[in-house]
Amino acid sequence: MATKVVMAQLSPTMEEGKLIEWKVAEGDTISQGDVVAEIETDKANMDVEALGGGVLRKIVVEAGATVPVGALIGVIAAPDEEIDDLLAEAAEEAASAGAPTPEPAPEEPVAPAEDPAPAPAAGTASAAGAAAAGSRIKASPVARRMAAEGGIALSSLVGSGPGGRIVKADVEAALAAGPAVAPPTPARAPTAATGPGPAPALPVGLEDRVEEASQMRKAIARRLVQSIGPVPHFFLTTEVDMGRALELRADVNARFADGRIGVNDLLLKATAEALNRHPAVNASWEENAIRYHGAVHIGIAVALDGGLITPVLRDAGRKGLRQISTEARDLITRARGRKIAPEEYQGGTFSVSNLGMFEIDQFTAIINPPEAGILAIGQTVEKPVVVAGEVVVRKRMRVTMSCDHRVIDGATGAAFLGTFKAMLENPLEMIL
Repeated sequence: MATKVVMAQLSPTMEEGKLIEWKVAEGDTISQGDVVAEIETDKANMDVEALGGGVLRKIVVEAGATVPVGALIGVIAAPDEEIDDLLAEAAEEAASAGAPTPEPAPEEPVAPAEDPAPAPAAGTASAAGAAAAGSRIKASPVARRMAAEGGIALSSLVGSGPGGRIVKADVEAALAAGPAVAPPTPARAPTAATGPGPAPALPVGLEDRVEEASQMRKAIARRLVQSIGPVPHFFLTTEVDMGRALELRADVNARFADGRIGVNDLLLKATAEALNRHPAVNASWEENAIRYHGAVHIGIAVALDGGLITPVLRDAGRKGLRQISTEARDLITRARGRKIAPEEYQGGTFSVSNLGMFEIDQFTAIINPPEAGILAIGQTVEKPVVVAGEVVVRKRMRVTMSCDHRVIDGATGAAFLGTFKAMLENPLEMIL
């Protein structure tokens, strides 16, 4: 029996995936469990394993293409097995997925053709060639949205989908071709009525560049809309004296040569201990209820090329400094290599974002729902401060906490931040 190779949903937020590479070719013999392809999800690059054995009879989706979750990308079957019906069914499903929804956006009426008709840009056609005057344009919802965002009139496109429907590829081709170049307009001498005339044109060669967003960037865009809009943020900032914490780090690293402690490890440990002491911060909003989490799972913001991911340090509240250091280093390394499993970046209860290594003094971070808080940590710098009436130079670090006001009140957040500060300024409290 034929086995479908489909775009699997490898994370709860994944809606589509990009096929990066086929690991096998048509005609290759496949065993169940073999890795047949690599796909880009919204978080990491993942391998696709065959669910059955046979021969890779058909590659339906070529490398580089992006398709929805559940779409057929290949077929594994016996050498003489009939697969035409399976391919036809997949084609019908793909066409159905591109059809308008029950409540589509208003369709753009086709304007009557004019004579003489202007020459269309590459990849487009005149309105008369698209449909008869007064008819309605058939286009998928994705194509309509892309055309609206790119300033492309649907009436200028010829659809390549079923029944002449305009699909995503048609809009992409028009965007890549760019607008039609209008003939130059002769310059006018300024008059009292017209003023000095139009502004000079931009220098030649400064064209815009449009490229498709990665699956990770698309997921980030969706998550930010879910956070900064619905979640009522407020922010608390404090400054920490890091002198003793850095001395502790130097002492630990001098004593233990196997695995050095980093500043970020101290920050994670202080966060975990502060969450242990302030469980009201280790919480999430759920409709009309608040969930107070029994364990502390800290999301560590890791910057990647073209995106961001937050691998989760599990049960951080029960772990010592060296264990936190070892596990955090492993998570960060694998996250940067996009070799992290979905269960390793889900289920966080609080997050930490550290931009100190980029020489950022202070910033505010956006909460990662359903978490109720995140720490934004800047660099440690030497600066003059007043201590006991005298001006001295100390190593100081600014920290800003973003709070979901539905869960955390100002006094609650301030108390948590005060404990975090005390842990770093008196670091023996973290290890006793």
